[in-house]
Order: sequence, then C-alpha cells, then structure tokens
Amino acid sequence: MHYKLIAKRTFFSFFFFAFIALSNRLSAQDGKQLFQTNCASCHNPIKVVIGPALKGASERVPDKKLLHEWIHNNTAVLSSGNKYFNDLYSQYNKTPMNTFPNLSDADIDAILKYADSFQPPTSAPTAGGATATAPESDNSLLYGILTIILAVIMLTLLQVNSNLKKLSDDKEGIPAAEPIPFYRNKAYITFVILILFVIGGYFLVQAAIGLQRTKDYQPEQPIFYSHKVHAGINQISCLYCHGGAWESKQASVPSLNICMNCHMQISEYTGKDKLYREDGAEVDGTQEIQKLYSYTGWDPQSLKYTKPGKPVEWIKIHNLPDHVFFSHAQHVRAGKVQCQTCHGPIQQMNEVKQFADLSMGWCINCHRTTKVNFPDSTGNNGNKFYSIYEKFHKELKPGDSITVEKIGGTECQKCHY
Repeated sequence: MHYKLIAKRTFFSFFFFAFIALSNRLSAQDGKQLFQTNCASCHNPIKVVIGPALKGASERVPDKKLLHEWIHNNTAVLSSGNKYFNDLYSQYNKTPMNTFPNLSDADIDAILKYADSFQPPTSAPTAGGATATAPESDNSLLYGILTIILAVIMLTLLQVNSNLKKLSDDKEGIPAAEPIPFYRNKAYITFVILILFVIGGYFLVQAAIGLQRTKDYQPEQPIFYSHKVHAGINQISCLYCHGGAWESKQASVPSLNICMNCHMQISEYTGKDKLYREDGAEVDGTQEIQKLYSYTGWDPQSLKYTKPGKPVEWIKIHNLPDHVFFSHAQHVRAGKVQCQTCHGPIQQMNEVKQFADLSMGWCINCHRTTKVNFPDSTGNNGNKFYSIYEKFHKELKPGDSITVEKIGGTECQKCHY
C-alpha cells in the first residue's frame, strides 16, 4: 500500500506541475489571441492602421483604470472631457472606436502586454533583392507534441502504478490476477481510441469550417498594380477608382479609362522604391505601364488611341456565397466603415490578397461591436443615415451606445436572400 500511495502522489504531482506550466504558456498566448480577435482590424502593435499603434499605450496613459474605461466605453471617456483622448479622437478624424464591454480588465492587460512585448518580424533578403518577412510562429504543432508526450507519460505512470500494486499485493500475500498485455487492456484501448477520435474530429471540423474560404488568397494579376504606390505613396483615394463602393452594392474593378486619366501623361515608373512580387521577383514598373497601353490601344508616341482595346482578365479575389447579400454603399457610405476594416492595410500591399476570412461569424462580430454614430442634437457631426432611428437616439443616456446589432444588424434576412 505504501508503494501505491507513493505512485499516486507522484502521478498527481507531475500532472499538477505540468498543468501549471502549460497554463502559464497558454496565458502568455491569450494577449495575442485577444488582440487578433478584437483589435487587429483597426490596430497594429507598431504601425498606424485605422487607429494608433498600441505599443506603448500603457506609458502614454499611465492611469490604468482610465485606459480600461476607454477600451470598455470610449464614448463615456470622451463625454467626460478628457483632453488626451479627445485630442486623440480628433487626430484620427473623429472615427468612433468600437466599445468592448465584454473584455475584462485582465483581458485588456493581456492585450497591452502583448502589444508592448511585440517585436517586428525579421526580414531576410530573397531573389531580386526583396526582403521576405518571416512568418509568425504557430505553436499549434508544439502543443500537439506536448499533448502526445503527456499522454505517453500518463500511460507509463499508469503502468508503473499497476506494477507497484502488484508488488504490494505480493508482499501482503494477495493472489495476483493474470496480467493483461498492454495491447489487450480495454482501458488503454478505449483511451487511445478516444484521443484519435478527438484529434480526427478537430481536424474534420476545421476542414469543414474552412470550406470555400480563401483567406490570404493572392493571385498574380495580368498587370502588376501596386496599391502601395497608388493608394499609399501617391495618396489616391480608394473611391477615385472604386466609385461603386459609394453608390452601389459592388465596388467594381475600375475601367481602364480611369487608369488612362493619369497614365496618358505618366508613361514610366519613376518611384524611388523598387517593386517586387511576393516571391521576391523584381517588377519593371515601366513595362507594366506598357502592358496597360497594349490593352487600351494607346500609342504614347502619337498620344492617341491607334487600335481597338481589349479587356484585362483580372482575377477576382474576394468572393461571397450566392445567397449572401452585401452592399458596399451600405457599409462605406451609410455605415462609414473604412476600407481597411475588411481589406486590411490595402495601402501597404503591392499585390492584393484577401485579408479577412469573410465568414458569417466575422461579420456578426463586427455588427455586435460597431457602434451606431448618431447625429448630435443639431442633426450634424454624425451619420445622418441613422436619423431614422431617432427613438433610440433620444433614449440614450450619457455614456451609452447602440451597436448595429440593436438596429437589426444580425437579423437573418438582412444578409440572406
């Protein structure tokens, strides 16, 4: 019995400390996961996106309680007249920040800790002189290996416990039962089957959830068009090319006439920054402009169209199921949603890729957290589209807010035919 007690204590002590160690490792990852779930659409730890970089936020706002209140309900902090946050609000074009009442103070601290400890990924030179960003590490494989190791240790300790019990029984003269081989032990077989069932079920569910989702899809287009050069460096408004996003359901790919408004005069690329594809191959910007001329039939020498044009066979990147209704005008014009919310830092992309997974859960989460920007008492300084919900506006108390969900933003018929 003494050996049996020792084995039990050893077994439970080992798993207690293993659980504590694994819990600490997982809690270290919580900040990153919380940041990616709640903040990544508008913030970057070290870059300005829609909102400011989060790294150093704790130093800029030493009052931790005030910082928590700002993230929970920034409207209440703004109405209190806090100078720092009102100046910050004005600096970013008075774009309202989402409220996060669901985040606990510990969650917020974990996010800020992740942002403060964030280090930019290292870059390594690739073919053509480009730099390739090292991908973020994924610890899923490590956790899987640790789980398997712990399972093997557990089975080993169970076997040790069985042997110690046998020794104890022999010492006390208790007849021992015929030992059962490991591969015939029903408990072990059930445990292994259960583990395989859980692992297989997890990967099956993940594969089913990911069907038809094309996050990070980045095809090579017939003409290399750099949003970084046009929307980023040259500050061309998205709506100049994608005017449909303001007026209609589709943002639409602009006609080549839009391109030629500028490129009748701009026939060569003279930018200081070299252009590279994702694989590191250098791109000749002037040659890409010549491709545009070949599609439009424009002769840069005679400065006129000398032959019939032909359409560019652009490869579509963002796709939604046929049963889903999505209107760019409803979001961009009525909802004042920034392009980067769905398309990511488009002004930094040379080759466009799909930034978000565009899943139903992703859309619903946005509707649940995005506040309705009501006009003020004069009918100005807000989104006048929402004046039809005047009843909600009048019932609001100072510091309160209404999300899109509260005005029917998560009703099935809003998005599905």
